[in-house]
Amino acid sequence: MDKDAAKNVLILAAVQMTSTAVLEENLETARTFIDQASAGGADIIALPENFSLMSETKHQRQDAAGRVNEVEAMLSGAARDHGAVIIGGSTPLPAPDGRVTNTCLVYDDHGRRIGRYDKIHLFDVSVSSSESYCESRHIAPGSEPLAVDALGLTLGITICYDLRFPELYRHLATAGAELFSIPSAFTVPTGRAHWHTLLRARAIENLAWVIAPAQVGEHTSGRQTFGHSLIIDPWGGIVAECAGGPGVIFAPLDRDKAAQRRQQFPALAHRVLDR
Repeated sequence: MDKDAAKNVLILAAVQMTSTAVLEENLETARTFIDQASAGGADIIALPENFSLMSETKHQRQDAAGRVNEVEAMLSGAARDHGAVIIGGSTPLPAPDGRVTNTCLVYDDHGRRIGRYDKIHLFDVSVSSSESYCESRHIAPGSEPLAVDALGLTLGITICYDLRFPELYRHLATAGAELFSIPSAFTVPTGRAHWHTLLRARAIENLAWVIAPAQVGEHTSGRQTFGHSLIIDPWGGIVAECAGGPGVIFAPLDRDKAAQRRQQFPALAHRVLDR
């Protein structure tokens, strides 16, 4: 294990963005925020869902999916240049059936891709009488959870609507995840009602850290997102929040304290069902 992997205190950074329908513009903005996060000492930098594209048209999604090499080059180069792990929010990749996947790509501190997660749970809901979504029309769902090791830490990788399915997080916790990444583009109504509660619940019930970078504000697609990127500790405490517009928040993750909390309060070991 190298010296970086042995660090007990890691600095987390969550990026909040207002992404547009222009891929190159979003990549430039994301790189600027990654640079800012690195300047703040971040070891792990997480981008929001749809960081590379906020779009409602098939043509724009397919175009972005066809340019995934540009997305990967930016993420890999930034991770390598800064010696930081980058959790790439989500970006569209081509799917075999003509749709796209909503995919999180993870890069280690040497710029190597160490994980790919395709969003499993798709947002097919009516938020209100005037606001509804059907992601499955244009997004092909994934089927495999992802837990990946980086800097001596096990990361559980999820995306947005996954947050409402606690069994996924229990599966990841059982696989050893100490930090859940939940990049999101929550709607304003569901964000106001549920965002903080759900994120704190996933942290508390699994005694795990949560990093939840989010989209915020009004996008060129016409969609409005809630923002309020959060970093939450294993006791459910909010240690950092981005309550305004685009920006970066930071928090130190002390692995020793997290392990001590799990030892003192061994709820995961007390489970009876589904073991």
